[in-house]
Amino acid sequence: MNIKSLHHFLALAQTLHFGRASEEANISLSAMSRHIRQLENELGVPLFTRDNRSVALTPEGSAFETYARETLSRWDQLKKELSDSSENLHGEISLYCSVTASYSILFDLLNRFRPRFPDIDIKLQTGDPEHAISRVLAGDEELCIAAHPASLPKTLYFKPITKSPLVFITPINPNDKDIPTSQPKDGQHWAQVPMILSQGGIARTRVDQWFKTLKVTPRIYAQVAGNEAIVSMVSLGLGVGVVPKIVLDNSPLAQRVRTLPVTPTLLPYELGLITAKRNLKNPLVEAFWSVVDAPEPLL
Repeated sequence: MNIKSLHHFLALAQTLHFGRASEEANISLSAMSRHIRQLENELGVPLFTRDNRSVALTPEGSAFETYARETLSRWDQLKKELSDSSENLHGEISLYCSVTASYSILFDLLNRFRPRFPDIDIKLQTGDPEHAISRVLAGDEELCIAAHPASLPKTLYFKPITKSPLVFITPINPNDKDIPTSQPKDGQHWAQVPMILSQGGIARTRVDQWFKTLKVTPRIYAQVAGNEAIVSMVSLGLGVGVVPKIVLDNSPLAQRVRTLPVTPTLLPYELGLITAKRNLKNPLVEAFWSVVDAPEPLL
């Protein structure tokens, strides 16, 4: 067993697809299969079940995944401790955020980070912000930019960066007579409004509670992944959506929608940097953590 074997195993454990895992590890498909078989032979147990259609971790594979992640983390930490302290920090850290956060919040952070730590590379993954915290918890990424949840797991740290209101948005050119141009006057009218909402996450939880307070069952036109998709669908005139204002401010479709002032207002997003407490033992992660200043004023 060697460090490369652990990297290859984790690539397959994350993708559950030999083709994608071999591409990620930059080796051939046959080499990936051979390395996994060798690892299973060394351990004496199957780590994956596979057939012509699917690959899945066995219970032993799940246990080994935890070991592999912890071992690689300790290995990286040891290499840094043994290196000459007079040298600049160098290496790679992984970070996850939404597309909007990548060119708004992350852009400013990197402008501060790169001059101070030019030899640290960022491996960036973008996607639905709903998955950000779970990816850090699973060890898929070391850091993420996300909204503070109602309950932050005890194994994580949150460092605030900025706040953004959650706003209702309505199309400039609606395609449905029930799409309002001003706040509906009562619950009965709200119940007729076609809503475009996120599938889950903090925003959806707060919107659901907002409608519950009004004793209204919303008319859900569509449930989508990602706030950018909500702005897009609203701009097409299909319904009313709810997004963080930071998403609207950075959207190329902002001129095709307008905000819909409502009362009571929704609680704002508190956006920040999140990492597992164990990750701050990594000097590279700690370096990136250090560039985050106090939170900016409410947008």
